[in-house]
Amino acid sequence: MSLTTFAAVAQAAAPAAGAAPQGAFGFSPLIMMAVLFGIFYFMMIRPQMKRQKEHRALLAALAKGDEVVMSGGMAGRIEDVGESFVRVEIAPGTVVQVQKGSITQVLPKGTLKKS
Repeated sequence: MSLTTFAAVAQAAAPAAGAAPQGAFGFSPLIMMAVLFGIFYFMMIRPQMKRQKEHRALLAALAKGDEVVMSGGMAGRIEDVGESFVRVEIAPGTVVQVQKGSITQVLPKGTLKKS
C-alpha cells in the first residue's frame, strides 16, 4: 500500500467537520444533567423539605396536655412546653425533659388512657 493510498483512505474515514458529537438520545450532556437534576429535585429534595415544614408546624403547635410519641418510641402527656425543651409525663409521677425535636407524632386525645 502506497503512502498516497493510505492518505486517501484516512481522509474518507474522517467525520464531517461541522458535526458535533451528540450525547445519549440526541441530547447534549448539559441538557441531560439539567433533566437529571430536575428529577432528583422532585423525587428527593422537595418531599424532604415538605416533611421538615410539617414537623416544624407540629412542634410549633405543641401545648400542655397533648399526648405525644417521642423518637425513642416512648409516649406521654406534655406537662410544660419551653423554648427548646418539653417536659413529658411518661408514667404517673414520672416526668422527663426532652428536646422538642425528639417529638415525632401527636396522638389523638385519650389514646394513652386506652393502653
